Amino acid sequence: MSTTQPLAIRMHPHDNVAIIANDGGLPAGTVMPEGPAQGITLRDKVPQGHKVALTDIAAGAAVLRYNVPVGFAREAIAAGSWVHERLLDIPPARELQGLPMATQPAPAWEPLEGYTFEGYVNADGSVGTRNLLAITTTVQCVAGVLKVAVERIERELLPLYPNVDGVVGLEHTYGCGVAIDAPGAEIPIRTLRNISLNPNFGGEVMVVSLGCEKLQPARLLPPGSFPIHDARLADEGPDLVCLQDEAHVGFMSMIDDIVLRARPHLERLNARRRQTVPASALVVGVQCGGSDAFSGVTANPAVGYMADLIVRAGGTVMFSENTEVRDAVEQLTSRAATPQVAQDIVRELGWYDQYLDRGRVDRTANTTPGNKAGGLSNIAEKAMGSIIKSGSGAIASVLAPGEKLRADQKGLVFAATPASDFICGTLQLAAGMNVHVFTTGRGTPYGLQACPVVKVATRSDLARRWHDLMDFNAGQIADGEMTIEQAGWALFEQLLAVAGGRKTWAEQWKLHNALVLFNPAPIT
Repeated sequence: MSTTQPLAIRMHPHDNVAIIANDGGLPAGTVMPEGPAQGITLRDKVPQGHKVALTDIAAGAAVLRYNVPVGFAREAIAAGSWVHERLLDIPPARELQGLPMATQPAPAWEPLEGYTFEGYVNADGSVGTRNLLAITTTVQCVAGVLKVAVERIERELLPLYPNVDGVVGLEHTYGCGVAIDAPGAEIPIRTLRNISLNPNFGGEVMVVSLGCEKLQPARLLPPGSFPIHDARLADEGPDLVCLQDEAHVGFMSMIDDIVLRARPHLERLNARRRQTVPASALVVGVQCGGSDAFSGVTANPAVGYMADLIVRAGGTVMFSENTEVRDAVEQLTSRAATPQVAQDIVRELGWYDQYLDRGRVDRTANTTPGNKAGGLSNIAEKAMGSIIKSGSGAIASVLAPGEKLRADQKGLVFAATPASDFICGTLQLAAGMNVHVFTTGRGTPYGLQACPVVKVATRSDLARRWHDLMDFNAGQIADGEMTIEQAGWALFEQLLAVAGGRKTWAEQWKLHNALVLFNPAPIT
């Protein structure tokens, strides 16, 4: 970090490695003056975030971080050596049998009362943090037309409706050329359906269809699956523009129709006002991307503390990323609120194991070159740092990919998703997320148009360099300027402000990533 004093961080007293915290790492010959590595002379240059051996580690012995084996030494490793992925064999994945099932008592927390934010209350009782018009698409074929229509709506109509935050075209790559009745095809369909009902869209449902696609509007949004503002729609389904309708003569007639249909939705949204709601209305998705060795030291522990505060306040926190929790499965099943929740965790992770096996890969395919450059040797080490952002609460329920939270599903939820940033974010939107927290050590300009994203930097160097992209600097923890508890509280309070309308950096720059639907079914 910012210190010039050589500094190593150990996560558990039993660990036989620590990570080097200094910007730029430390050269060979450095004598560690204090801390867990006191008196050790570095035998190698050790990059920032990478591991140094605190003791001699025999060939075949476990390398411990978080007091968990993150690898086994391929050869003898002397104290002071750089411990990197080329020296380690990854531990085998824990079998999904014989796990502790709902064995850990839930924390005896006092409720956290009196915290509020200014949100948009929807007819179904959900609360939006933004007031957006979303236009759903049934197929990628219409994306170009919708883009032109959205630009025109933004230019001509939005100035007339100042209380509307924006227009979101729900573009995706699904809808046709797919085995739409195959096992697994229900996942992208229900994902898109449930994103259309996200709380930030105020219950307004508008659809643009081509006409000949496999994903017909009635299949995507069958009657009864969406709020009704106009009795006429009860029989006709959602407000639909079909580009192949004979009434459309030329490109501009399509655009005119979409713009015309948008007006009543914008009028209803514009009549809405923020009102004070309790923090229990928060539905927070937590995720990490571009992780480094500091993710599990600073940002993710701070997010975990924040998650506990949200749960104590009666809100909902979703954590996800199957491959990034798979190596900590016994921690999940033991924290389950009930044996049934533990079984649900096993069901989802088992299904994902089979999905990876069909592709002839396993969980080790998860780690990226950036993860390894940031000091994470393998998925086992990455998982130990990733799981911390779920906090310490009991896991109350489990969602399969694309499922939507029920009104009675509060507390800590495992939303089973792939670890891909874009797919995970898309599935958390479908689940009903109204604000997102995203940690990163390598740096990413990630954003979502449908939901504010609070980006948390793991290192002060990243926060300084990306000062107008990172919303919170958790590197202050490693710098000694903030405790994990203080950072957790600061994040919680910042999240309430963002939920109440304060713009994130991604919103200010209008940065957002495309929706990416998870489709495990075949493409035809």
